[in-house]
Amino acid sequence: MTAPLPLLSARFEDALVYAARLHARQARKGTSVPYVAHLLGVAALVLEDGGDEDEAIAALLHDAVEDQGGAPTLAAIRGRFGERVAAIVAGCTDSEDVPKPPWRERKERYLAELATASPAVRRVSVADKLHNARAILADYRQQGEALWARFSGGRAGVLWYYRALADLHRTRTGGPLAAELERVVAALERVAGECG
Repeated sequence: MTAPLPLLSARFEDALVYAARLHARQARKGTSVPYVAHLLGVAALVLEDGGDEDEAIAALLHDAVEDQGGAPTLAAIRGRFGERVAAIVAGCTDSEDVPKPPWRERKERYLAELATASPAVRRVSVADKLHNARAILADYRQQGEALWARFSGGRAGVLWYYRALADLHRTRTGGPLAAELERVVAALERVAGECG
């Protein structure tokens, strides 16, 4: 016997359209892949992990504040989707500032905040980082060392950051997504180590 199917309401549909419009002119870093592909992938991982509708909506909007307008965008999300969604999005945002602070500073602060974040923030975060890590690994296998040029942190920074994320999610978040993030990061470290 299967569990009853959780239904997504019109709020999710509204968030999907809103996210697609916010990121309409954005592609994945260093690619021609529409950015919405990442947002859909993260939302799928959240839902497959048992996330609720608020978490799935936050997954669709998790990069909106960083990439599409800072604090005013967070206020719009709060007004449109409620305080809980806004709090999850804020917890997944490493900076509202324009211009953004230095890369390493932002990542260290994000890791510190993530360590004490709510389970909902950590679920969306681990889904986001897993989707990103899979893309980085796949792109590395195709492009090799040239891949690192697209990242502000470069090779050493990206490998440090994803190892720190995998360790934090393994100890604080747990579950299948954290375990998969650990496997993908270990594979990335292995192939990058073989070539680097």
